[in-house]
Amino acid sequence: MSSTSSVRIPLRNLASQYARSHSTTTVQRRRLFCKPFWRSSPKLSEHADWSPAIHGPFRPTTRQRQQQPELRPPQELDIFIEDLPSVAQVDEGAAARSISVNIDGDSKVFDTAFLRDSCTCTKCVDPHSKNKLFQTSDIPESLEGSATAIWDEEKGDAIELEWSTDVKGYCPEHRTRHSIDWLRRACSTEIELRGGSRHDDRVFWDHDKIAENNKWLDYNSYMTDDATLFDALTHLNRYGLLFINNVPDSEESVVSLASRIGTLKDTFYGRTWDVRSKPKAENIAYTPDYLGLHMDLLYTANPPHLQFLHSLRSRTPGGESFFSDAFAAAHQLRRQSEGYFRTLCTFPVTYHYHHPDQHYHMTRPVIETFPSLRYEATDCAISRINWSPPFQAPFEARIGSEHSKSLRSFITASHAYEKLLSKEENLFEYRLNEGECVVFDNRRVLHARRAFDATKGERWLKGAYVDNDVFFSKLRVLEEKFDGKWVAEGVVRHAVK
Repeated sequence: MSSTSSVRIPLRNLASQYARSHSTTTVQRRRLFCKPFWRSSPKLSEHADWSPAIHGPFRPTTRQRQQQPELRPPQELDIFIEDLPSVAQVDEGAAARSISVNIDGDSKVFDTAFLRDSCTCTKCVDPHSKNKLFQTSDIPESLEGSATAIWDEEKGDAIELEWSTDVKGYCPEHRTRHSIDWLRRACSTEIELRGGSRHDDRVFWDHDKIAENNKWLDYNSYMTDDATLFDALTHLNRYGLLFINNVPDSEESVVSLASRIGTLKDTFYGRTWDVRSKPKAENIAYTPDYLGLHMDLLYTANPPHLQFLHSLRSRTPGGESFFSDAFAAAHQLRRQSEGYFRTLCTFPVTYHYHHPDQHYHMTRPVIETFPSLRYEATDCAISRINWSPPFQAPFEARIGSEHSKSLRSFITASHAYEKLLSKEENLFEYRLNEGECVVFDNRRVLHARRAFDATKGERWLKGAYVDNDVFFSKLRVLEEKFDGKWVAEGVVRHAVK
């Protein structure tokens, strides 16, 4: 008689027994798998002389190390040659990397690489195209030069530099001349760019200020006299608002006005466009409805700088235009609440123009500032404003999440800003008559329009845009012509030869 006995073993015990019985095999397999990998890796000592700054981001293989030529020690490299003096005086005759020049009794040291790169002789700069004929990267790292004081009939007091190691392809007779005036300006410009105060002659205005200083110019004078044009552009740069009267009754007049400054900005609206009411308008401006304070084309990467609006027909009741200085309001907001100001400088607002044939989309803060905060005399580093509620797109979903308070903060700050913008004493209202044109800075001055009755007459404006590069180019040309100086990046630069 046989008997059979059975023992019940819990499942977890079976699992642990299986793990113990296979643990050696598992470890052995892991070792066999990993062994070739570790053996193929080089020893740490083999990479002791490796540096990403010298050899690049990737460690060299054994074959690459064997084929790599031996590096010369630093003292043998050309860039460390110290046989010649590092700084030489004018008329000393010695070649050096730097030249010391006496300017107004002070010794100013210039790197010869800077002086060589700035050469404007006909071999270095084409006299017709004004284009540079060599690259900065062509200048030898071991460049040396010596300087002699001379008198140049065109430039006056100057220095002439002779190069011992010139750019490849230039003959030994090549010389570089720089006037003392040019060197003086280079020094002063460098000081200002390195943290000094920026020049800023913008004038912030309210109703009374612009009413007192507003400028009206005659069309013919504007079109034919450069002094009048300079007056117009200077005023636009300071106040951002200008009016021109006696404009001919022609659709091409606005083209002539804008072209006097430079090339017109072409957009999907066309080179020019008509502001007149029409049914099923694709833009609220083409309706007779009230249009609040706003700026144009903030949904594009580079919104226009100047906007021209020429009144061809003004025969309806209503339709008055009014303007507000957004810079002045932002300046007031900053004094009222630094927190509100910072919020509008950082909170992202999206603008869009979304139609079947066009889809523009751009996000930017309400207030944009220059890198430096030291601007005289306004003490305001605002570079541009972005405010266009009619063309605002929905915010990103994350901004409206339950854990985000940024939207509420923005609403509070924007409410305070809007109150300043639309404050009655900050608005300048004017009804354009036929034959008048308003020109304003689209990145600073907000414009709006009151509702009008399109059934009782015609209201027709012809518009055009000009970009900021075009405007400032013409302004600098006229500044140099009439004032002998011009401004760029907040720095006054005197015209010198």
